[in-house]
Amino acid sequence: MTDALKRLSDEGVAIWLDDLSRKRITSGNLAELIDEQHVVGVTTNPTIFQKAISSGDGYEQQLEDLAARKVTVEEAVRMITTADVRDATDILRPVFDATGGQDGRVSIEVDPRLAHNTKATIAEAKQLAWLVDRPNTLIKIPATKAGLPAITEVIGNGISVNVTLIFSLERYREVMDAYQAGLEKAKAKGLDLSLIHSVASFFVSRVDTEIDKRLDALGTDEAKALRGKSAVANARLAYQAYEEVFSTDRWSALENAGANKQRPLWASTGVKDPAYKPTLYVDDLVAPNTVNTMPEATLQATEEHGEITGNTIAGTYEQARADLDAVEALGIAYDDVVQVLEDEGVDKFEASWNDLLKSTEAVLERLAPSEG
Repeated sequence: MTDALKRLSDEGVAIWLDDLSRKRITSGNLAELIDEQHVVGVTTNPTIFQKAISSGDGYEQQLEDLAARKVTVEEAVRMITTADVRDATDILRPVFDATGGQDGRVSIEVDPRLAHNTKATIAEAKQLAWLVDRPNTLIKIPATKAGLPAITEVIGNGISVNVTLIFSLERYREVMDAYQAGLEKAKAKGLDLSLIHSVASFFVSRVDTEIDKRLDALGTDEAKALRGKSAVANARLAYQAYEEVFSTDRWSALENAGANKQRPLWASTGVKDPAYKPTLYVDDLVAPNTVNTMPEATLQATEEHGEITGNTIAGTYEQARADLDAVEALGIAYDDVVQVLEDEGVDKFEASWNDLLKSTEAVLERLAPSEG
């Protein structure tokens, strides 16, 4: 074993696990990852819960109880997912306390079917924060156009947020603006800004998947030479935007009032193309005050093969811009790529949520007590 995970952590990268299940909680596996592999947070999404609950492992008794109470399938899913998140936050509570609230966090997502409904997203975020009832929860809100005002409102209510499904640099700037606007609202209400935290989940691997597909369709040597460069370039330019936004006078005023920077979080860091090294989106995105949330396979690959050589983002902005410009010059429109990815991201999470509802409903019907 290398101690790549420790080196990564020492470079200022918070290592979060992109997975959660009841078995992981009850078996002691999550506690083990915290103790032995430098994991300091957990992210979930509708797809993760769909896989966990559909496996049935550890959920039988709760599902039986829910069936006996004849709850709706929506209520059942919420009871199950918030129970897992609550238990995970309790396991991570010592990390939360030791880091002054920065880490030790567990994320739970609003119903993905609400991605284009601002008012319902706000209501759902408040409800989830109330249901989990732990200070180290992050409520995930997608960075759709409708999500932006919801982010401002939820932060303004003092609820910590993980903004998810960010693909474009322009949208990322809008997210940072929405966060600051939320803090300004919270400040006007007299809330303690030091208790409000946020991360901005900038998706990585899917950018290569989409752009590489288009490069392959062109098939030229020039196109082939650009494969596997876009995702890292896009994320590095996001970090440049982060550095710019959090060095403005507007931010200084909030920081002086106790506000915390919204950290960039590298999401979707599992490599999709077997031609690329499995730690590509970890090794090449090392910079202070970032989070990298990894599926377990990526966590293990980093532990075994990670090449952590210090900050790999500083000094790369010119090359990153050149790489994206070269892709654009071949006729692959960046704005189209990121919009396709956002639309697909929302659709995939919604499909996973619908699958989860269907499979849970089938179990509830099977377990429903006979009348009389």
